[in-house]
Amino acid sequence: MPVFRADVQDLAGGRFRVILRGHRRDHRLDFLEAETGVGQGPGTPFLLKTSAGIIRCFHHSGPEEGGTVVWVGAAPYEPAGGLYTALSQELAREGISSLRLHCRAAPLLEPCILDTVTAAAFLVRKKAQPVVLVGHSFAGAVVIDAAALRQEVAAVAALSSQVYGADLVGKVAPRPLLLVHGQADQILPFGCSEALYAWAGAPRELVLYPGAGHGLGECRSELKELLKGWLLRQVLRAPIAGN
Repeated sequence: MPVFRADVQDLAGGRFRVILRGHRRDHRLDFLEAETGVGQGPGTPFLLKTSAGIIRCFHHSGPEEGGTVVWVGAAPYEPAGGLYTALSQELAREGISSLRLHCRAAPLLEPCILDTVTAAAFLVRKKAQPVVLVGHSFAGAVVIDAAALRQEVAAVAALSSQVYGADLVGKVAPRPLLLVHGQADQILPFGCSEALYAWAGAPRELVLYPGAGHGLGECRSELKELLKGWLLRQVLRAPIAGN
């Protein structure tokens, strides 16, 4: 893994700097401001403006100071037929906010980790924690690494995750890790999640769905129920992390 540390430094005027420390080079950006965007669709368009560009998100509101699930991916794709949007709407009714984050530079690992750490740092500063991360496929590695690098992340779920770039998985513990994979995945075999499970520390959980492919559409109902229950438990029982 080329990144070994993520630092967040507060600047004046509510701004902050995120630096990914790498063995070969550092990656950094300054968070400048957040604003509501213009557009239609489920959730409110939400823009995180940074020195490296705009991180585009959709926000689903729960209580003002409740926990937040950050769904990390690349627009417009979501696994299991719009799973992120559907659960964002349901969790909002349960009092939990969601931020559907569209990475600026997928599938480049370091910029996507940078975007995810920036979103988590922003939410902590807005007292919208605990923060739980969810990612699918490539973004599974992104959320695993972001959680490993920043202790304010309370828990992480990786769906159909790749192994490449996720070798920090052992540093997620003692925070909860959920791994989900379809046993008929022809893109990333379920052995990827089995390997991540073996490398991770407790508490960890591995759920395999027979007959489900990479997008997990074949097990959508079961996955939706599993993930919603898991997220509710993590947000409600997680301690509030500091900066």
